Amino acid sequence: MYEGAIQDLIDELGRLPGVGPKSAQRIAFHILSADPADVTRLATALRKVKELVRFCAICHNVAESEQCRICRDPRRSDEVLCVVEEPKDVVAIERTGEFRGRYHVLGGAINPLEGVGPDNLRIRELMIRLGEGTVKELILATDPNTEGEATATYIALMVKPMGISVTRLASGLPVGGDLEYADEITLGRAFEGRRAV
Repeated sequence: MYEGAIQDLIDELGRLPGVGPKSAQRIAFHILSADPADVTRLATALRKVKELVRFCAICHNVAESEQCRICRDPRRSDEVLCVVEEPKDVVAIERTGEFRGRYHVLGGAINPLEGVGPDNLRIRELMIRLGEGTVKELILATDPNTEGEATATYIALMVKPMGISVTRLASGLPVGGDLEYADEITLGRAFEGRRAV
């Protein structure tokens, strides 16, 4: 334990996701020895993100105005909607350059052990968007884990009566991977999702 301000900084950094006590201590001492101008820039960036960034009124992605840049883009197709858990998932999909539709960010995934149910996510807002009748295909791009699968299944059951095509991102072997290192679930999904060549 350290005194005063340095311990307060370590404690606050340790509250960040993925930052344990050792990492928090390492970051704190890096900040302590950093150039004051660098620390000021970091503090300004933290303050600005809290003041300026909000969630898009349409898709709930991060934005600095009422709508995010994707929702403002008239070149995007309104007929395909991709459902993701978090804004970081939008960034991952955008990096591929393959998707030209719109997004809907749920704000998490169904996780009963953590007390997160459908009412804690933006599923109601999704159903309202789908009720407008523009969307022809709904792509479920939730994480390929238990919570993501539960969320995708729940949404698929809710949407099925609406007559909208519901698809799920394929999952399986990574490019450049070796079969011998693949776990059983990943290998099983690869077999289920196989396609003709």
